[in-house]
Amino acid sequence: MKASPSDQQQILDVAAFDQKTTALNHTASTLPEIAELASVTTKSNNARDLRIAAETELNDVKRELLRAEGDVEQIVTRITRDESRLSGGSASPKELEQLQHEVGTLNARRSELEEVELEIMMRVDEIKARISELQSQEAGHTELINELNIRMENALARINGELEAIAKERSETLAAVSPELIALYEKIRASNNGTGAAALVAGACTGCHLSINTVELKRVAELPTDEVVRCEECRCILVRGA
Repeated sequence: MKASPSDQQQILDVAAFDQKTTALNHTASTLPEIAELASVTTKSNNARDLRIAAETELNDVKRELLRAEGDVEQIVTRITRDESRLSGGSASPKELEQLQHEVGTLNARRSELEEVELEIMMRVDEIKARISELQSQEAGHTELINELNIRMENALARINGELEAIAKERSETLAAVSPELIALYEKIRASNNGTGAAALVAGACTGCHLSINTVELKRVAELPTDEVVRCEECRCILVRGA
């Protein structure tokens, strides 16, 4: 295949544009903010799930507290009733003795129930503190997520700006290259991990970075300058005089 030295040099420029594009796309897909954002989002979701579970637990314990308060209230009502009968003086000695015994028993029961009530109230306070801490964590995670999103958007905007500029230069360069050479370049690039053309420098191909044997170098040197040369190893277009 024939192509002017100028076209070959320009297709090498196109290859450089494509390498820059690949590098920038890799940079965009591996921004540190992406991994950090995924990590913080996971932490935020975990904190949210724990908060929801704690809020559910709090509602259950609050119902338990209401039952305990109701039990204490019932005991207090019975104690008040019995103490009222004791102070009324209308009961018989035997009834008074029974009432005094019942009041003693009820007071003991009241103490037990109030201990249970106090324990439940402490659990309520502990759960509320846990919810507050989780809410604080969520707020911190949300703030960091917003910051990371802004940083990532700014980084991507810069990269996209560079990509647009490269794409424009690539298009302008290709406009001056023969369609046949472009077609060959694109065909090779598609099957060669994105490398379609490389320079011959110091007896080596800059595409595969392998040295070319002396016999092949001599053969290439004797070819006309408009002859399109291919690397024997990676098969990319080998541009001489680069």
